[in-house]
Amino acid sequence: MNYVIPAPIRPAIAVAETDARFPLRRIFCVGRNYAAHAREMGRDPEREPPFFFTKPADAAVPATGVIAYPPDTSDLHHEVELVVALGAGGTDLSPEAARGCIWGATVGIDLTRRDRQQEAKDARRPWDWGKAFDASAPLAPLVPMARVPSLAQGAIRLSVNGELRQAGDLSEMIWPVAETIAFLSRSMTVAAGDLILTGTPAGVGPLVPGDRVEADIEGLAALSYTVGPRATP
Repeated sequence: MNYVIPAPIRPAIAVAETDARFPLRRIFCVGRNYAAHAREMGRDPEREPPFFFTKPADAAVPATGVIAYPPDTSDLHHEVELVVALGAGGTDLSPEAARGCIWGATVGIDLTRRDRQQEAKDARRPWDWGKAFDASAPLAPLVPMARVPSLAQGAIRLSVNGELRQAGDLSEMIWPVAETIAFLSRSMTVAAGDLILTGTPAGVGPLVPGDRVEADIEGLAALSYTVGPRATP
């Protein structure tokens, strides 16, 4: 291919217990998919179908070592989530077909510049500046579906400096994983390489430089990293 500039490197994430990598296409995130979190954000979870926002594929980073506090915010929040990766796709999928598209799963964090998100909400503008920034999706390595115990139940937790902040169960999702993928596929074609962050339980809160973040989904995966000094854009 005769590109006029050097082609960007394809974003990819680690696969657990191997040196293989999973190439990324897009990152979709489901908003307010746990009832308690919907209520803490001031919404009624019984009345809303799933809705989505996106992050760039290169927002996904390994959730290890030090991850810098992002620029352009003074209110960075954590949101722990079950993340599923698609190995196949399609359009207008049934939940059963959607389930068959899942290649693997892991735990991740939807980092949110809450002040920028709130400004966007107040101005009735898109959330991109609050959600789609550099390194805004720290992830543990993907676990292939053959080794995933369940996408329907299991404790999901996040602690900061040893203090439990978020605790829920995958069974508390308003829209289960396969139904979420099926719903998304009615609006656009989902495909291999897509990641879907499936929502967060209640207890989201702020992070500051120096915080130690630990998160896990029971029987699936865990992550641990430190929030570093503020990054310069």
